[in-house]
Amino acid sequence: MKRQELIVSALDHGTVIDHIPCDRLFEVINLLHLDQMTSKVTIGFNLKSHKMGTKSIIKIADKFFTDEELNQLSVVAPDVTLVIIRDYEVVEKRPVSLPAELRGIVHCDNPKCITNNEPMQTLFHVVDKRQGTIRCHYCNHEQELKQVKLV
Repeated sequence: MKRQELIVSALDHGTVIDHIPCDRLFEVINLLHLDQMTSKVTIGFNLKSHKMGTKSIIKIADKFFTDEELNQLSVVAPDVTLVIIRDYEVVEKRPVSLPAELRGIVHCDNPKCITNNEPMQTLFHVVDKRQGTIRCHYCNHEQELKQVKLV
């Protein structure tokens, strides 16, 4: 079998976010504030994927994400794979998982919710990870992750 050329260049140190649904790529870029990065960011869009058909991928040099940042990522793209690279070698590969609580990440779409009328941080509890259902801590309003707006 003939080896194909890499479409996206190799990374020395940093993070690769793989298996991003193409329709969620720009949400991930905005959420992680990649437009403000000073390090090299490589973005692949509409790449072939055996698992998904097509996918997007982001490679960020010299950046390792905090758990808080990853929690946010799981809201818009819950099935991505996070790959940590050091000296061109994969040192860690893991799926991103939705946490039990989401603090200050998503907006409650209930206009009567206190979080929409008072200056306070939102808090949601994940009711069903598989279906992507979350419930507001303050007003008990349920929302689907596919429909949420980020704070």
